[in-house]
Amino acid sequence: MLKTTIAPEQVNRIVGNQHHDPFEVLGSHLIEENGKNVWAVRAYLPNASQVWVVLPEQRLEFAMQSVHHPNFFECTIETKELNNYQLRIKEGDRERVTYDPYAFRSPKLTDFDLHLFSEGNHHRIYEKLGAHPTVIDGVQGVYFAVWAPNARNVSVLGDFNSWDGRLHQMRKGHTGVWELFIPQLQPGECYKYEIKNYEGHIYEKSDPYGFQQEPRPKTASIVTNLDAYTWNDGEWMDQRRHTDPLTQPIAVYEVHLGSWLHASSSEPAIQPDGKPAPVVPVSELNPGSRFLTYRELAERLIPYVKELGYTHIEVLPIAEHPFDGSWGYQVTGYYAPTSRFGTPEDFMYFVDQCHQNGIGVIVDWVPGHFPKDGHGLAFFDGTHLYEHADPRKGEHKEWGTLIFNYGRNEVRNFLVANALFWFDKFHIDGIRVDAVASMLYLDYNRKEGEWVPNQYGGRENIEAADFLRQVNHLIFSYFPGVVSIAEESTSWPMVSWPTYVGGLGFNLKWNMGWMHDMLDYFSMDPWFRQFHQNNITFSIWYNHSENFMLALSHDEVVHGKSNIIGKMPGDRWQKFANTRCLFAYMYAHPGKKTMFMSMEFAQWSEWNVWSDLEWDLLQYEPHQQLRKFFQDLNHLYRSEPALYSQDFAQEGFEWIDCSDNRHSVVSFIRRAKDNHGFVVCVCNFTPQPHSHYRIGVPEPGFYTELFNSDARPYGGSNLGNLGGKWTDNWSMHNHQYSLDLCLPPLAVLILKLDRNKTAEYMLDGEES
Repeated sequence: MLKTTIAPEQVNRIVGNQHHDPFEVLGSHLIEENGKNVWAVRAYLPNASQVWVVLPEQRLEFAMQSVHHPNFFECTIETKELNNYQLRIKEGDRERVTYDPYAFRSPKLTDFDLHLFSEGNHHRIYEKLGAHPTVIDGVQGVYFAVWAPNARNVSVLGDFNSWDGRLHQMRKGHTGVWELFIPQLQPGECYKYEIKNYEGHIYEKSDPYGFQQEPRPKTASIVTNLDAYTWNDGEWMDQRRHTDPLTQPIAVYEVHLGSWLHASSSEPAIQPDGKPAPVVPVSELNPGSRFLTYRELAERLIPYVKELGYTHIEVLPIAEHPFDGSWGYQVTGYYAPTSRFGTPEDFMYFVDQCHQNGIGVIVDWVPGHFPKDGHGLAFFDGTHLYEHADPRKGEHKEWGTLIFNYGRNEVRNFLVANALFWFDKFHIDGIRVDAVASMLYLDYNRKEGEWVPNQYGGRENIEAADFLRQVNHLIFSYFPGVVSIAEESTSWPMVSWPTYVGGLGFNLKWNMGWMHDMLDYFSMDPWFRQFHQNNITFSIWYNHSENFMLALSHDEVVHGKSNIIGKMPGDRWQKFANTRCLFAYMYAHPGKKTMFMSMEFAQWSEWNVWSDLEWDLLQYEPHQQLRKFFQDLNHLYRSEPALYSQDFAQEGFEWIDCSDNRHSVVSFIRRAKDNHGFVVCVCNFTPQPHSHYRIGVPEPGFYTELFNSDARPYGGSNLGNLGGKWTDNWSMHNHQYSLDLCLPPLAVLILKLDRNKTAEYMLDGEES
């Protein structure tokens, strides 16, 4: 009869899943028995009837006996070393042989890892927490680690243990990180964490650091190896590292991958191994359709964007989210590309293909709030861990979401590392941070009495501002040449200024004021525009206070706002002309550019997340012509440094005339960096053409008409200047020379001094 080496109380704590460190009881322990050192091996296996310890190298087996509980087994073995033993387990009529998880005692997380995490400075914590395929003591398996400091117990659940939390109980470290190595697991296993609080309530949570999740509506995390993909974008990455994006053309095509285009459910998607990819249906509102995979999007979206001439693709949040209707802005899996379109490796392929085709990738990032879904971060360990406990600080009632506690080091570390993670593992080229204003102000969308002031009595969220400074500082330290864009709609100072001068550290900020002014202006009858000239000119007064990006985004084509062309006044021809005029002015105006999908071919209806874009409109000539307009506009933008190289320098812009409100005309000069030329831009915002409209210019010669938004190929009336105009020695607008132009209706002209033609003319004149 076995002499037990463990007290019943210890066994009961394991059986009741109430032990913070099951390694104290389970696994192998060197003890003294009858004056000798022997190994006591213990295992708790709720479904087992018999268990043996197997020593493969010695070809020995030792029967274990039940101790204090029918399913708690123990035996003692007299041997010097006990390494990599196995357990042969009989469960009903089935037997299996496995390694004992509790034989692998050495933690993978070092004290230094835990110290950095506790102070919020572990920049690659995603390589430590989460689920990681690894080899320990020569045995392949998966190492699990999760931060849940207020939990009584944490277990790993999965198909591998029939989702039974008694089988793989985790060990708690002194910083609240629970860990366990489970041998013989492979990538592809589904898992969750079973978390018990001290009241005995059980929560099943997906992994906050999980790299992949099951397609919705399922919610389990999936063990994934992110280092298996072979990248082929080395040239792009090296060039990016040595490039200042603020002096480069940036024209962003903003796209929601789930509604750009769908495929038929009957059309199989083929994976690289030749096997059909899982079909993910769109929704009940779009029966018979499925999402395109990341690889299919690479085949269809990238050539489309490349043909149109955009420099970047911005994807609405592709981090895992449970509800399609959130557009991705209510994230539950911050470290997992959504499984709607494939695996993390598939998304890597998409980014890789973008880079090989000269297109950057910007990802919308949402560190401002998260949903209340039970499997997510909310009330994670039975307490308000990631969010504030006080709803006056911890909840956005309007959105039904929770707010991160930026003052807690580990929460801040979770988010900081997450931003770095997307650059590191997925080679993205930028982030657009959503709803920055909601983070910066404690009273955002709150009534009096529904918010808590900061320690100085103000409304500013100092902890959130410090977090944003930290994340931006680190992004540019680790990944030079990328962009970090703030969607910030208030007058918070120095959003796009460096952190070392007190700024928030972004290098670009959406110009929300410009967007509102433009849409208000273009939606009014052209006759009234003469009274609202300030809408057009005001943005220049503050243009150099920030590094602005001009954005006409998804938010402007939903919720009853109409699509861009639907906002325009007049008949159909005027609507298209107004649309061309708006975007041509946008490209001529200082600032980088972003526009949402469907605007390039004038979709009439609002964006609908449940269906395709209205691609059938491209069978009609006006919509084809508008797409041609964008193709040429992007080509011009990318080929003319004057339109992008000094977006944020005062010497890059000069008004010629901004005060002709009677004709609703403005004219200005855009200058390239280092005196590499300039272009002249003239905008007529009325349907009334103007012949013999004179503007001053700084140099004499022939000015080529580079671009005319009223050209016939774009569906315009084809008024213009027959390719260009010579200057007259007629002083105007503080310039010695001037041009006598024909201004087309609702159109923008861009002209450039042809120095070669001017030099030839001057030479011919001297010879004659």
